[in-house]
Amino acid sequence: MTDIILYDYWRSSASFRVRIALNLKGVPYTAINTSLLDGDQKAPDYVARNPQGFVPMLCIDGHDLTQSLAIIDYLDAKYDDPPMVSSDPAERARTLAQALVIAADIHPVNNLRILKYLKNELGHDQAVTDNWYRHWIEEGFVALEAMAPEAGMFGGEKPNLADVCLVPQMYNARRFELDLSDFPKLVRIDAACNQLEAFQKAAPEAVKED
Repeated sequence: MTDIILYDYWRSSASFRVRIALNLKGVPYTAINTSLLDGDQKAPDYVARNPQGFVPMLCIDGHDLTQSLAIIDYLDAKYDDPPMVSSDPAERARTLAQALVIAADIHPVNNLRILKYLKNELGHDQAVTDNWYRHWIEEGFVALEAMAPEAGMFGGEKPNLADVCLVPQMYNARRFELDLSDFPKLVRIDAACNQLEAFQKAAPEAVKED
């Protein structure tokens, strides 16, 4: 076991992002499965360290870090190769804007607790919740497609924070059967990223525990 511990769930998009970043930077870590379906993230000892009761949580250097983009920012400050954002202020802001289309606009309204609320508290059936999910991905992807480069990944020849956020969201888009034909640049970027070992090793099926 390494000194760096990731409280992780295989299908969590936010956890997926952190796994990618750790792999890109070559940082060894030990993953502890924290099942969102079984409620592991709501255990009192976990919530005492992570008050939101979410995954991921990265335990590193004596800190319990939460929120995927904050975790990646810490990793970027500590392990600067490869950088997740540019040192150029305008380019940095552009990358953050692209990443936040996913992390701030698409993902929060589509995570598991929202879907459960739609079904359990509001009484919507599976078809309605699936349509909800697809709607918010599609709305965000329309903007992100317009923001995407004509060639290469968001980070150019090397992935950056926007790429790290895109790949898990593309995984979810396919899982919920969103038609991706209107998003050729995003499909191209996703394919390029998934040629890289760091992304392959972070994929849900690669880390799922039987």
